[in-house]
Amino acid sequence: MKAMLDAQTLFPLLGAISAAALIFAVLYPMFAGDNEAEKRMASVTEKRSTKVAARTAAETAANRRKQVSDTLKELEERQKQKEKVSLRLRLQRAGLKMTPQAFWIVSAICGAACSIFVGLTFESSILTQIATMVAGFVGMFGIPRWTVGKLTKWRQQKFLRELANSLDVVVRGVKSGLPLNECLQIIAREAPEPICSEFKEVVEQQRVGIPLGEALDRLAQRMPLPEVRFLTIVIGIQQQAGGNLSEALGNLSEVLRSRIRMAMKVKALSAEATASAAVLASLPPGVMAMVYMSSPDYIMPLFTTKIGHFMIAGGLFWMGCGVVVMQKMINFKY
Repeated sequence: MKAMLDAQTLFPLLGAISAAALIFAVLYPMFAGDNEAEKRMASVTEKRSTKVAARTAAETAANRRKQVSDTLKELEERQKQKEKVSLRLRLQRAGLKMTPQAFWIVSAICGAACSIFVGLTFESSILTQIATMVAGFVGMFGIPRWTVGKLTKWRQQKFLRELANSLDVVVRGVKSGLPLNECLQIIAREAPEPICSEFKEVVEQQRVGIPLGEALDRLAQRMPLPEVRFLTIVIGIQQQAGGNLSEALGNLSEVLRSRIRMAMKVKALSAEATASAAVLASLPPGVMAMVYMSSPDYIMPLFTTKIGHFMIAGGLFWMGCGVVVMQKMINFKY
């Protein structure tokens, strides 16, 4: 009797357990699928939110860099507009050891020589008189300033080529324990021109009591280059706030070398365009000179008649336009 009661109690219990297992087996995949779907949605949402946050941070950083760059450009443009470069400073930038008075005397002599050359080359006429005055004006105000500009550009390029090596000297000296002033004196003694003369000026200014920051600011005025401004800012910040000067100057040296490599690469890639522009610009005057030497009577109406004068003026105008356009085409910015 007791066995029958146990069997009657056991069978319903087993049936209930079986029914519960069956219901769990049927309903679990549905809930599990919902949970997996929720997990997948959560992971996807998290990834998207992470990507959106990273993209937002990158855009914010890019916008900040752009704003800083725009601000620096505006400040530089304002400074260029406010800055009035004197003739004495122009001569210092070109490395010329002359006073402004001597420069004006040389300019007057050059203008007079150009006027005399034009007046003696062509026959006396109204056009010759106008050409003589134009030649005198160009010889006095154009050629000397153009020469000073070319000398300044050549000197700045030579300064940039040697600046990275000079910074390496400072880096090695600072790492070995030498003070910054001693490193600058080494550059002033052993570096090639124009690095030698410019840093010698900085050292001499320090000897008479001028602070290093002000001396470097004067160097930046004589050499108005972004790299020199970077050097001035790095040393000024290191003197005020401290820091690893050797590491900062080493990074600056590497940046200078990268810029020089980029400039050389651009020059190599644009060599063909530059040669083509030079050939096209020299072709018309070259042909005119050859025709004049081979048969002068054939080309003389250009110089003796009014129509020829107008044709020469028109040709010079369009030739100048073509040279300007070709100069803009081969002037690559990097």
